[in-house]
Amino acid sequence: MLDFRKCAIIGCGFVGSSSAFSLVQSGLFSEMVLIDANTDRAEGEAMDLSHGLPFARPMEIYAGTYDDISDCGLVIITAGANQKPGETRLGLVNKNVGIFRQVIPEIRKRNGGCILLVVSNPVDILTYAALKLSGFPKNRVIGSGTVLDTARLKYLLGRHLDVDSRSVHAYIIGEHGDSELAVWSSANVSGVALHRFCEQCSYFDHLKNMRKLYEDVRDSAYKIIEKKGATYYGIAMAVRRIAECILRNEHSILPVSSLIEGHYGLSGLCMGVPTIVGSEGVEKVLDIPLDKEEQLQLARSAEALKKVLDSLNLPA
Repeated sequence: MLDFRKCAIIGCGFVGSSSAFSLVQSGLFSEMVLIDANTDRAEGEAMDLSHGLPFARPMEIYAGTYDDISDCGLVIITAGANQKPGETRLGLVNKNVGIFRQVIPEIRKRNGGCILLVVSNPVDILTYAALKLSGFPKNRVIGSGTVLDTARLKYLLGRHLDVDSRSVHAYIIGEHGDSELAVWSSANVSGVALHRFCEQCSYFDHLKNMRKLYEDVRDSAYKIIEKKGATYYGIAMAVRRIAECILRNEHSILPVSSLIEGHYGLSGLCMGVPTIVGSEGVEKVLDIPLDKEEQLQLARSAEALKKVLDSLNLPA
C-alpha cells in the first residue's frame, strides 16, 4: 500500500538537501527517507533536519536504503553530477544518464507504483531516461521542467514592471536549458496583455526589453554557478510547489517535463510545457497558443533534445 505522506529523496547534494529542507517546512509529509551513495552524508542531513522539527510539524526523517522506498508515494531524484562553471546542462548528459541506469532499476525493483519526480540535470533527457528505464506509465514520470525558469521570468518581469510577480502570467517552455523560449504572445499581467501593460507603465521599447529579460532568465543558472558554485534554493522551492500539486491533488498548471505525444506536432521526447498536475501525476498536457516564431523556436528546442536522446541507446 503506497503512502503519499511518505517521500524519498535520492541524492543528498545541494539540490537534494535543499529540497528536503523546503519539504520539511511545507508540512506535506509525515515521513521522509534520504538516500545517497555517501551514507554519512545522508545521515548527517537527516540529523540536521530532524533537529529543526520542534519548529516545524511532526515527521520522521532518516537516512535509508532503497529498501525503505517500497511504500513511498513520491520518489524525488536529485542524484547526479553537478553542473560545472561553463558547462551546459546537456553537457552533463552521459555522466548522469549512467547514474540513472543504476538508480532507476533499484527503484523499480522495490516500488512500481510511485510517482517519480526527476530534478537532476539535464532534466528533460533524464526524465525521458527515467520513463524508459522504469517502464512506468507516462503520467507517473515527471521532470521539474521549466517550472523554475518560469518563476525566474515572472520574478524578473515583476521587478521590471514594479508589480507583484504573482500577478504576472507567462511561461518559459521547451528545454530546461539554452534552447528554452519565452511565450511572449500570451504573457499578461492579471489579464492585461503584456505589451499594453508595459505601455501603461511607460515602457515602450518592447523588443529590447523582452530580449534582455529572456537572456537573463536563460543565463541565470550560469551566473549563479559562476558566483557561488551551484544553484539549489530556487529549484528546491520549485520541487516543493510540484509536490504540493501532487499531494493536494490541486489540478494546477505547471510547465513540468513529461512525455510529449503529438503536442505542438512533436513526439518521442520529454520537455517543459504547461501541464495539469494532480494526485495521478500528469493529468493533461496543454497546447497553449504559440505564434509562428514561438512554434519555430519550440521545434528547434525539441530538435536539440532529440539529437541527444538519439545518441543514448535507451529502451524503446
